[in-house]
Amino acid sequence: MPRKERLDAIGGTVLMGVTLLFALNQMIIKITNAGLQPVFFAGLRSVLAVIFVWLWMRHRGIAPGLSRAMLPHGLLIGTVFAAEFLFLFIALDLTTLGRASVIFYSMPLWLALMAHLGLPGERITPVKAIGLILAFAGTSLAILSRGQGGEGSLAGDLCALAGAIFWAATAFVARRPVMAAAGPERQLFWMVLVSGPILLLAAPAFGPPIRDLAWVHIFWLIVQASVIVAGGFITWLWLLSSYPAATVASFSFLTPIFSLVLGALFFSESLQPALIGACALVGVGIVLINRRV
Repeated sequence: MPRKERLDAIGGTVLMGVTLLFALNQMIIKITNAGLQPVFFAGLRSVLAVIFVWLWMRHRGIAPGLSRAMLPHGLLIGTVFAAEFLFLFIALDLTTLGRASVIFYSMPLWLALMAHLGLPGERITPVKAIGLILAFAGTSLAILSRGQGGEGSLAGDLCALAGAIFWAATAFVARRPVMAAAGPERQLFWMVLVSGPILLLAAPAFGPPIRDLAWVHIFWLIVQASVIVAGGFITWLWLLSSYPAATVASFSFLTPIFSLVLGALFFSESLQPALIGACALVGVGIVLINRRV
């Protein structure tokens, strides 16, 4: 498919579906944490995802291996990816779905700062600076308002923040010249290949691996590995390769909105005005950070 300069109806529909899928992803993590210890669950997901991503690559005729020069970078991106999801899965175990999503989706703030320092052509413009300030204000508001309604926890909120920073680090490594040359599918393969063993080895430090396990948790584990990691992540990478990256990235602010609604519907989380305001600040900040001027 040739690259398009504007988002068309097909791209818009797929993009809306992916942002909703990512919100459902966080809801599924929170549900499955009741049956599996979060870090163990994250490790199992990566191990299973290796199979699904490899099958996709085989279908596309893409070799999963890396050259000797690329190998250290593949190990690095997998390690950072492991840290990202270790913190996200723990965050969703400790704090509310809505709070975790708003804070986690502050990622473009941290990526913009990293890119300013380490990626050519990614300097912070005045418009981006305003976006950074708004996104930082929204993240701070989400954390500082945690006491209202008795929901959330400081530990969970800080884990979501750490997850956002490591997510930005994952994207930063992926955009460095060496890993960028590997291609998105190979990047994703090495993310799950390396992160699985790391997370499983780290899991015993966070408690027994099995909680109140039921068949529904196993079902959601398989959905996570296949539909969300292999399907959702690859679709997101396809969108980035087919449509303007700034437009695609700007839609990411919809995921926290969906998560706030899902949290209220399925977990009886209160829609606190401060949290809604934080979501709005982060969303506007993301749009400005990704705006090309």
